[in-house]
Amino acid sequence: MSPRNKNRPLTLRDVSEASGVSEMTVSRVLRNRGDVSATTREKVLNAAKALGYVPNMIAGGLASQRVNLVAIVIPSLSNLVFPDVLTGISAELDDTPLQPVIGVTNYSLSREESVLYDMLSWRPSGVILAGLEHNEASRAMLAAASVPVVEIMDVDGDAIDCAVGISHLAAGRQMAAEILGAGYRRIGFIGTHMPEDHRAKKRLAGLEESLAEAGVKLAAREFYQGGSSLAKGRELTERILTRVPDLDFLYYSNDMIGAGGLIWCLEQGYDIPGNLGLAGFNGVDLLDGLPIRLATTDARRDDIGRRAARIVAGRDPRPEDGKIALTPHFLPGDTIRRGDRQPG
Repeated sequence: MSPRNKNRPLTLRDVSEASGVSEMTVSRVLRNRGDVSATTREKVLNAAKALGYVPNMIAGGLASQRVNLVAIVIPSLSNLVFPDVLTGISAELDDTPLQPVIGVTNYSLSREESVLYDMLSWRPSGVILAGLEHNEASRAMLAAASVPVVEIMDVDGDAIDCAVGISHLAAGRQMAAEILGAGYRRIGFIGTHMPEDHRAKKRLAGLEESLAEAGVKLAAREFYQGGSSLAKGRELTERILTRVPDLDFLYYSNDMIGAGGLIWCLEQGYDIPGNLGLAGFNGVDLLDGLPIRLATTDARRDDIGRRAARIVAGRDPRPEDGKIALTPHFLPGDTIRRGDRQPG
């Protein structure tokens, strides 16, 4: 079998050749019709999955065309991060024929596979999805999609087609430099369980690498499962400071739990940022309503959405190296010592 041109969509013939059965049998299996043996069915489904083949759900007369939809795949609608990303995407697609359609994975790779299978079966004109971590079946489908695929939020890894985001390793290193520069040395980290939050894991790695270079070891860490909330931030902050009361800085994996921690610390009478500094990540609007402003990192969410949409819409070329790395911006707020606030 001759190599397939990657710019050509996969066809029933490709699955037929890979599985060693006729195109008619492949069609019957994929449409779940007709009498096909279990062995043959398994052979066809395994071949289709390995190739990344997705059936075309468009009506016959339009079967050779794409629809004016852009598949947007994100892990959550409740996470405050993604509305800004979606706003940026929508703003760039607003005056084009393209319409965004959203699928939600709930941070599950198997759910992402299912969402992608359904969305790609309608032959969208492009795909924008969060993160660089996917299972093999999802990667195969995306590689075979023959449309622009833009992975967003992260550039620390290999992109299937192209990626737009920030380096979370760099963001962690940047935060470490700010913390150390302000004179803090007993540093704790609070965040989600790392296998479930790849980008927070990278920020923690960058933080620890930079601390180690300065001869400082992370003094404590506290992990949790489930969604982020102000209540969760309060609970975890109390827990870590009860366990390790001499900490002088807390770095949170996101602003939501950071805001909860800040409120709890203010209620307990902590001297912030004198004896205890705090910082979060993302730069969400929620911080505008706090008694004092939490230090954080602007993760460039709107910019990421806009740049990804411009690539899918054909307004910007695909980057030559496959990545557009935006620079995260540190926002000092009021919870980290600055200048003359450093201890004598």
